[in-house]
Amino acid sequence: MNQQILSELIVRDLDKLVTELKSFKHEENIWKAAPGVTNSAGNLTLHLVGNLNHFIGSMLGNSGYQRNRDAEFASKNVTRATLIESIHATKTVVASTFSSVTDAALNEDFPFEVFGKKSALHYVTLFYGHLSYHLGQVNYLRRILEA
Repeated sequence: MNQQILSELIVRDLDKLVTELKSFKHEENIWKAAPGVTNSAGNLTLHLVGNLNHFIGSMLGNSGYQRNRDAEFASKNVTRATLIESIHATKTVVASTFSSVTDAALNEDFPFEVFGKKSALHYVTLFYGHLSYHLGQVNYLRRILEA
């Protein structure tokens, strides 16, 4: 039950991320940041895709994904279409992972320790909050850059 809810929420917000990227009137603005803001919507997208593929796909689902976190913030001018394709691929990984994870497995320790030993459910909830936080930043950047 928990895995179904988490999967639905993460997939829903990834769909919202696609909507945000499609809502940029000028594709080049995806790679701009507002004054005082460090990251562009493009880099935030790459970061979210990397985070979910690493922690949910690889750590929880054993997908074998190899993360390059530095590239998430260093890459520039990836096309909107490529970003959207990577989001769709991530949705597939998330749904596939959660379809094979049981509630009992979510109560076990997560295979990666950041804040001490915590359940997988704790960390997946944290990753969902991380997604929502950055999704809001993408929305805000789009509205500021295209006001």
